[in-house]
Order: sequence, then structure tokens, then C-alpha cells
Amino acid sequence: MSKYQAVGIGNAVVDVICQSDDSFLTRMGIEKGIMQLIEQERGEALYEAMENRRQMAGGSVANTIAGLGALGLSTGFIGRVCDDALGQFYATGMADVGCDFVNPPVAGGDLPTSRSMIFVSPDGERSMNTYLGISTELGPEDVPGDVAGGAGLLFLEGYLYDKPRGKAAFTEAARACRAGGGMAGISLSDPFCVDRHRDDFRILVRELDYVIGNEHEWQSLYQSDDLGAALEQAAAESGLVVCTRSGQDVVIVQRDETVTVPVDTITPVDTTGAGDQFAAGFLYGLATGQSLEASGRMGCIAAAEVIGHYGARPETDVKALFAAQGLI
Repeated sequence: MSKYQAVGIGNAVVDVICQSDDSFLTRMGIEKGIMQLIEQERGEALYEAMENRRQMAGGSVANTIAGLGALGLSTGFIGRVCDDALGQFYATGMADVGCDFVNPPVAGGDLPTSRSMIFVSPDGERSMNTYLGISTELGPEDVPGDVAGGAGLLFLEGYLYDKPRGKAAFTEAARACRAGGGMAGISLSDPFCVDRHRDDFRILVRELDYVIGNEHEWQSLYQSDDLGAALEQAAAESGLVVCTRSGQDVVIVQRDETVTVPVDTITPVDTTGAGDQFAAGFLYGLATGQSLEASGRMGCIAAAEVIGHYGARPETDVKALFAAQGLI
């Protein structure tokens, strides 16, 4: 028996969200629609400039694991926070959604808990400015061998590759999971992240059990403007490839099987967390033995739910939405 049906490893980031128009973004020098890594001083300045801000425990893979927990799977998350106010808030927030936060807050750390300032435009687009803080120190010693080795599914965050210690933690956990009979996979995270680590990610596509990314990330990985050609190459190298396409059909490829899952067109309120919750729905299907098509549909339903409101985590019973569509 696995200790957890799903375990995630990623940056433990407190999301701070506010609404803002394009003129505000221009005035503050914020590039619209992408995630930018910033330093502590810039983070403090942006935080102070935010009006009517809301905060919640976040981080890409953490959001996915929280979504899986809400769907009823036993889940754990491996991340690093400081024993400060935001760190305590984060640990409590994960516990509140039924996810075990495996690592206790670090006392006496030099770096504060990570935070991401998310500015949501009227069109639903989100612009993220992230100060990683203590998350940059996550290393192999933060990964309990019995947790990674006992995971049915292990989901890893591509952003971890930005630091050598995170990369080492990632590699060790994946090996432990697969040795224990589990499936290990990665979120490509961001096209710029792929650009920075293309060679390593190309190796991971061949070595891991599944890889989830959007069309821009797959095109970046194979340096091709032709998405079809990029996915064809990925399918030849990987066990299971998943490609989301911003409101267009999702493409899933496993060996010689290709599945296309249609996406209903809806107007987003806030696209924050769309990819994270797609992954939650898809991985829930994978963990419960669903077909690729059903798993893809679950991912689309979970993503549609989260973009219908502010915040990166579900606010309704997504499992009931699956049932309403005859998926469970």
C-alpha cells in the first residue's frame, strides 16, 4: 500500500492576488501574462502596491495536489517554508484542504517564505511576479524517502530545476517513486523554464512516466513552431505526453495512441491555476484507472471550474461535476 496516492514536490508559495488594469501593469513595469522571478526588494514594493489583495497557499504543483486532495485522494506535499507568518499560514492552508504538508516550517532561516504577486486583468489574464525566498533552498534532505518511495503518483514542478539542490531533490524523489512501483512525472511549468533547462527536460521526457505541458512549452522543448511535429517527437521519446492548448482541444499521446479531448469555450474570470487544476483532474483519472479520454475530460472540467472564479483552487465539488458528466 502506498502511503499517499499522490505526492507533489514544488515551490511552497503564498499567492497574493489582486485585480489590476493594463495601465497599472505598465506603470509598475509588469509584463502581462507571464511569470517573472523577482528579488526580495521588488517583491516588497509590488506587495505594497496591491489593493484589495487576497492571499492563499499556492505554488503550481501544490495547487494540483490540493485539487487531488479535494477529489478524495490521500495526498502529501513536499516544500520549504520559513517559520514566519506567511509560512505558518501556508502550512495551515495545506492542512485545511486535507493535504499533508510533509516538511515543518524552518525556524531561524535567513530567507522568508516565498510569495507570488498575481495581478489579474479584466480579460482574466494573470501576470505573476514571484519571489522564491526559502523555496530556493529545497534539497534532497527535504524529501523523506518513505514519502517519495511510497507514492502512487509523484508530480514534480519544472521550476525546481532553477536551483541545483532542487534538481537533486527532484531526481532522488523520482527514482525512489519509480523503484517503489509508482509513476513519476513533471509539469514543464513555463516556456522560459523550458528554455533554461531544455537538455535536462529532454532527458526527463525519456525517463519519466508522464509529462504535462502546454503548447508553448512543448514547442519550446523541441524548438519547433509546428506543434504537431513537436508532439510527434515527444511521443516517440516519452511514455505519456499531455498537451493543453488554451481553450482548444487537449492532445494526449501514449505510445501509438492519440486522444483529442474537446474543450468548451468559456469566458474566464481568472486564468490563475487553469493548468494546475487540469493536471489535478487528469491525474485523478490516471490514479483511478480511467481511460486517457476520460482523464482528459476530467482535466478540462477541473480547469473550467477554476477559471470561473478568482484563485487557483476549486471552490465547488469537482467530483460532483465529474459525476454529472457520467465520468464516475
